[in-house]
Amino acid sequence: MAGLVDQPGVEVIVADGGSSDRTPALAAAAGAKVFSAPAGRGSQQNAGAQMAQGRVLLFLHADTLLPEGFAAQIRAALARPGIVAGAFRFAIAAKGWRFRLLEQGANWRAAWLGLPYGDQALFLSAARFQSLGGFMEIALLEDLELVLRLRKVGRLALLKTPALTSARRWQQLGLARTTMVNQIILLGFFCGLNPDRLARWYYGGWEINGGFLGKQEMVQSLIGDKGKEKPGTFAQVWRGKGAGHQGVGIRQQPGQHHEEHGNNHRRLEQTENSARKPVKPTKE
Repeated sequence: MAGLVDQPGVEVIVADGGSSDRTPALAAAAGAKVFSAPAGRGSQQNAGAQMAQGRVLLFLHADTLLPEGFAAQIRAALARPGIVAGAFRFAIAAKGWRFRLLEQGANWRAAWLGLPYGDQALFLSAARFQSLGGFMEIALLEDLELVLRLRKVGRLALLKTPALTSARRWQQLGLARTTMVNQIILLGFFCGLNPDRLARWYYGGWEINGGFLGKQEMVQSLIGDKGKEKPGTFAQVWRGKGAGHQGVGIRQQPGQHHEEHGNNHRRLEQTENSARKPVKPTKE
């Protein structure tokens, strides 16, 4: 925090959504402008943008650190023709080749698909942000929703220097499991599932066919305790008919695919054998 406040021409605003720790006091002591806002990432970031006095906005998650010289890099990126917004490269504050692989995948997505996420410190001009109506105040993936709208009006720059994100969420649940949960949530978003329901699943647990599983139990039902996918287990996303019938179901059907395949194979053999039998001539 101190490194941000000390930057010339940089205004640091903390929109607190009702935290129960000492976040407001610590941020204020470091020199940031602190105020309360309705809880929710979209609503808190919109409230912070309204308080900002600068011409450029940068939205920084609490667990992400910016590189040195970030302000000059942002100004240079937004001055390029056709650039409407941008983000930093993604990096995780942990050692290990698995984290490096995850970083490469995220940076490939941001560079080639034009889909950086909020943990890459999105930035854009205040005028552009206001013209788009700000973040949609949804419970989850408000960053992705804004990026999808930005792509319709111009290009997004991916800076070469990384913003460093805490590895805590991957270390708590496990890298493979956390990645799987994230991809299921992302799939649900693109399938049109309600973001409020996705947020309940992401932060708490998962409604499964009328029951409820915690996140740990849900992931274990998918990939097992040793990180290997259980045979015959799959996640299915569906959109039910009528309001209130959208969700993610976890169904276990061990052996069903093999059984059906065997039945089809036997039916095929019976058909072929019938075709091979000589046809007896009929008497007229």
